Amino acid sequence: MTFETAESVTLKIWDRSAVHTTLDTLVEDLSVRHNTDKSRIAVTCSGPNTFTLSLNPAL
Repeated sequence: MTFETAESVTLKIWDRSAVHTTLDTLVEDLSVRHNTDKSRIAVTCSGPNTFTLSLNPAL
């Protein structure tokens, strides 16, 4: 299950051994897509095995 908007991605990761690599890959993808630093990508746990990655406004 994946939901995507222009500035965020929400997905459910069932395989616990793949959580870190999946999130790292998605952070990299969002930062490249928006031409921004990885530090501007927020990762939150929004439910059981569900994570939301979103673009933070410029600091």
